[in-house]
Amino acid sequence: QLQLAESGGGSVQYGGSLRLSCTFSGDSYRQYCTAWFRQAPGREREGLGTIDSDGNLKYADSVKGRFTVSRHNIENTVYLQMDNLRPEDSAMYYCAAFRAYYCLGSWLSRPDAFHFWGQGTQVTVSS
Repeated sequence: QLQLAESGGGSVQYGGSLRLSCTFSGDSYRQYCTAWFRQAPGREREGLGTIDSDGNLKYADSVKGRFTVSRHNIENTVYLQMDNLRPEDSAMYYCAAFRAYYCLGSWLSRPDAFHFWGQGTQVTVSS
């Protein structure tokens, strides 16, 4: 059974950077479409970016150019590099996955399609 574990959250000032990690256990990330989502209190869960087995990437317009999704083959980990952070980026950040080699469609708007979720990691950006 696949398990996901996020880490790397914390508190940072406006304009700072953080790198979140999503470590896969029980299976290889290569078998999955993986996404990063976030959710702030009182707001809907927002899709940020996806990566698939071929390394195809897709980003939400709200984070394009500031956030980067990548992966590390040996560590079986997917990353979310977040630069130029703003207070409105404060949220709980989650990685999620569903079993598929490709995820080239509009999966960022379909959190219900993702069967596996991590526990989340909190990001707080102060002004």
